Amino acid sequence: MKKLRTGVIGTGFIGPVHVEAVRRTGLAEVVAVSEISQPRAEAKAEELGIPKAYGDYRDLLADPEIDVVHICLPNNMHFSVAKEAMAMGKHVVCEKPLAMNVEEGKQLVELAAKSGKVCAMHLNCRAYPLVQQVHEMVKNGELGEIFAVNGSYQQDWLFKETDYSWRLEPEYSGESRAIADIGTHWFDAVEYVTGIRVTEVCSDFATFYKTRKKPLKPVETYSGKILTPEDYADVEINTEDYATVLLKFSNGAHGSFTVNQVAAGRKNRMYFEIYGSKCSVVFDSEKPCELWIGNRDGNNQIMMKDPSLLTGIARGYDSYPGGHNEGFADTSKQTILRIYQHILGIENSGHPTFADGLRELELCDIIVRSAREERWLKL
Repeated sequence: MKKLRTGVIGTGFIGPVHVEAVRRTGLAEVVAVSEISQPRAEAKAEELGIPKAYGDYRDLLADPEIDVVHICLPNNMHFSVAKEAMAMGKHVVCEKPLAMNVEEGKQLVELAAKSGKVCAMHLNCRAYPLVQQVHEMVKNGELGEIFAVNGSYQQDWLFKETDYSWRLEPEYSGESRAIADIGTHWFDAVEYVTGIRVTEVCSDFATFYKTRKKPLKPVETYSGKILTPEDYADVEINTEDYATVLLKFSNGAHGSFTVNQVAAGRKNRMYFEIYGSKCSVVFDSEKPCELWIGNRDGNNQIMMKDPSLLTGIARGYDSYPGGHNEGFADTSKQTILRIYQHILGIENSGHPTFADGLRELELCDIIVRSAREERWLKL
């Protein structure tokens, strides 16, 4: 079988995650990488063992050898690069968010439909084996009628005043930060597994650090060295560190969700609780191989990740026997595997698409407006 040839644009944190995941699918080879300059591209290509390096992403898009392009850039570049990639006849895998706003997202969904190419999102949190198992349980009626959905996505990587990233700057990240960055993963996973949609929101935002200290020297270059006060500049922060959102769902269920990027000790925790008329389930991404099942009559249960215990399509997301943990990196492999299978015509098992990316933009937009206007809003 012919292997796909992949180019990855952007090699920050998430770019190498894509490179590794592509290689693990067994369906493709990463043949090129692009960065902001030729020397940086060449250094990253050598580090990652990739044969081609481009200092301009347009040269990568023009490479006739490349079938699939992965967009791993700051948010403000997703729209233009995705648009150009489709125009060059490439399949596209885009990091979230799909674009900077709903209108851009709608344009990309329309272009994707006309392109005839597979245009997918890296909304990988739905690809945990036990998240897929919850999807199967809901589909099979094991939870009964869903009454309530609660949860959070919390991190501490911006806990300190001196913690800094381009994600703090609206011109690169957009109007929202925490909701757009990690809230999108929670909403995608919850709407996917439950099959119900958020219809109304009432949100509250907080920015705990009104200013942050931005390093004036490249942090990566000076890694391990102590920066002095004069090495920082005070920068005003206008995006949220924290948000809580009250929710109403299409089936009449209610819920709540909290996102927090200054939560000490929470490194990267996506957590949800789904309460049904028959039982409830709880998933915690910091314990990705355990699913809590709550019962009124009888004992509560802990279901372990094990292909012999999983049902339906969930079993296909579990690559290793019970007791062999699978986590974040495996969700990327499973997501990209299904995207590539679709490209190759092997199967289409419901991978996230540009339409899912647009849905997250719509949710983000109304949540931001609700916080600004301090009232309930309907989608």
